[in-house]
This record gives sequence, structure tokens and C-alpha cells, in this order.
Amino acid sequence: MHSPQHRPTPRRRFLRSAAALAAAPWVVPASAIGADGSTAASDRITLGFIGVGCMGRGHLRHFLQYPEVQVLAVCDVDAWRLEDAKTTVERKYADARASGAYRGCAAYVDLRELLARADIDAAVIVTGDRWHAVATVMAVESGKDVYVEKPLCLTIAEGRAMVEAVRRHGRVCQVGLQQRSGREFRIACQLVRDGALGKIDRVYTIFNQPSIDIQLPAEPVPPTLHWDLWLGPSPWRPFNHRFHYLGRPLNVVPWEFCRDFGNGGMSSGGVHAFDVVQWALGMDASGPVEVIPPEAGLFPDLTFKYARGELLHVTDGRLDSRRHAIPKGWDPSTPIQAFGAVFVGERGWIHVGRNGYLTSHPAEIVRDLPGRYDHLLAVQDHHADFLKAVRTRGRPACDVSIGHQSTILPILGCIARWTGRALKWDPSREEFVGDDDANRMRQRAMREPWRV
Repeated sequence: MHSPQHRPTPRRRFLRSAAALAAAPWVVPASAIGADGSTAASDRITLGFIGVGCMGRGHLRHFLQYPEVQVLAVCDVDAWRLEDAKTTVERKYADARASGAYRGCAAYVDLRELLARADIDAAVIVTGDRWHAVATVMAVESGKDVYVEKPLCLTIAEGRAMVEAVRRHGRVCQVGLQQRSGREFRIACQLVRDGALGKIDRVYTIFNQPSIDIQLPAEPVPPTLHWDLWLGPSPWRPFNHRFHYLGRPLNVVPWEFCRDFGNGGMSSGGVHAFDVVQWALGMDASGPVEVIPPEAGLFPDLTFKYARGELLHVTDGRLDSRRHAIPKGWDPSTPIQAFGAVFVGERGWIHVGRNGYLTSHPAEIVRDLPGRYDHLLAVQDHHADFLKAVRTRGRPACDVSIGHQSTILPILGCIARWTGRALKWDPSREEFVGDDDANRMRQRAMREPWRV
């Protein structure tokens, strides 16, 4: 339960320290009106960043490369990350000015203060999963477009609320499933949809671990971390360093193992693969009709069944003849590519993954090899697609409704693993068939004052 004594870092004191970062005067350069040949301020897309940890820092640096973008504000509950992001923005803009000076990026600890600004067009939300739904709904309610990291949400009910809020307010929402902008994935999914493999029988991916319910001992809250805002809508828990690595972020998702904050590797990593499968099978507006955990004893792996009969098996990483039907031409020593998939049909198979990985059997199925894959280019293309949608008011490559359907799969997988039984799923109603216990897991209570 939440109570005032669980706020070891006073918000007013913390906000004062953050405000000091943004207290310098804002000098308007010639570039603000396009006098130096740059994009005029009236034509720029202004951004505010909510969450500037590992992934957030990367997105910030990418978006700063676009001349049509102006980053006006950053927000984080970790003081080191907040100052680092503000410094990154101001150094970038200062380097482009003859004066070599720029002090126009505000820094906030509370996302509500950033979202209250009418001069910000879009919010880039790169928080932990627990915050995605609340931050997105608040952003679109304030009239802002959104780029939100994957997975879209923590629960199925949150995802549906996000879709409805985006539609109700007429906003653009791109989900950070950037493989939608990767060339090899476009080729593979198009070949599957065009019937190059004939009827699809089964698909293999990896990442099958759900999160767990775990209690960690309380540790003192660092004075540079606003723990209450870090928790946000999640149930109150005492601080433990395993949930948040203070300061400079590591290339990990430290909190994903805890059920209150994430859905494990099945969601944080597996959602990329699930998205590719949904895309290739033409299921962007639907999904599977049954999810069967290995605990049910019907399949050795977590398995999803689609209405047309396709089976999606979520494996440990390799195909084993003792557990799997090995497709013709497959080398069992080949690892299934992370974030990718193996599509097996009546005419052969296609295996796609990052780093330019695209193979098939027979080999001639893959007619147009994509060449070396550039992960950073795929991210940039995804950003460019978002900015185009903001300008044109069209749907982006991974619109919120697509991201919602793809994120449902790892949530279904977690619920099946947690209950240990096979579950029937109605994708049109987004509910389990005849299972009240599983249906209650589609949503979670949120801690006050947060809501969607």
C-alpha cells in the first residue's frame, strides 16, 4: 500500500534541483526563423522526451539528427540521466550556432509538467513498461502525438485504452517495433503473405520466459532518484538496486523480471518476434485463438494456435529432433535468430533475423537478398516514418493498434505460463473464453493518482 512515508525523496526539493538545470535564459538564434537556411521554427516538429535511460538516450541522439526536429524538453526521475540528456541536447544545438551557446532545453522530473507545455508537438516515451499506458494516454489527451517504446503496454486492458485514446483524440502513435522499417523483415513477411511458402504450417521463435512474482529487500533510496515517480502506477515496493541501476544506464532492462514492472523476456525481447509473425500471417487486426503452455503437456514449447491452423512455437533457441518436427533442409545446429522467426510452409521455409539474416529452403525462395542489415538505419527509418505521419496525419508503420495486437501475444503467453493451462482466446472481443481467472489477469489496479 502507498503512504506518505514511502516518499523518501521530497518532490519539491527534487524538482528544484532539476529546475536549476533549465534556469538559464533562452537566446533565440537566427536559425529559429530560418535566416541561416535551416528549417524555420514554424516548420519544425517539437519533441519532449519522457525517459532518457538506455533506450531513451539512443532515441534522443537519433532524433537530434533531424533538422526538422527541435527537442524542447527532457524528463527523467534519475538526476544524472536528466542532466545528461539536457546537456546532450544543448551541446548539439550549440555546436550548430556561431555563438556556440544554447540553453533552450528544459528538464523535468514529473512528466505532467512536460505534457502541460502547449509548444511541444509530440512526446517520445521511453520509460519502463509500467508507465507506457499512463504516459501515452496523458500525452494524447494533452494534444500531443506519441512515439512509445515497445512493448506497448503491461496489460491487455491498458493496450485497448491506449488505442481508444489515440483514436478519440485524433493523434499519431508509433510503437517502437522498428523491424517494421527493416528491409529484410519487409521482404520475408511479403514473401510469406504472397504465398511463396504455400500454406504456413508452423512458425518458430525464441524468448519464452515470463516475469515472476518476487520480493526484494528494501534499500535506502538514493537522493538523486525520485522513487515514487519511478514506480508510477505500479504497486508500491521498496527500492532495490536490481530494479534501477542509478546514473549512467547499462544496456539491460533490469526490472523486467518483476511481474509488477514487466512481463519478462517474453515481452521485452519476444514482442519483436511476435510482431514479425503477426505481420507475416496477416494478423495485424487479430491474433491467435488459443495459447498452450508447456505445463499443459500438449507441446514441449509455449504454443499459439491461429484460426487457420498455423502453430507458433516459442522455443529455447534451437530445433531439437527429440522435441520438434525438423523441416526439410534445416540444420539443427542453426540457432533461431533473436527477434526473428522461422516460417515453415508446404513449399519450404524462410528464416529471418537482424543483421541481414534472410535464408530459405529451397534457396531460390529468397529472391532478393537485402544485403548487410544496419540496425541503426532501421531505427532511423522508423523515426522518419513517425515524423512523416506527424506531418501528413497518416498512420505510421507500427500504428498503436498494430502494436497492441502484437503486444497481446506475450501477455497471453505470460498468463498461460502463470496459470499453467491451455486457454482459449477470442481476438475480436479480447477476452478468454470460459475462464474467469484468466480474464481477471487482463488488467491490473493502478496506484493513485494514475489512470488510463
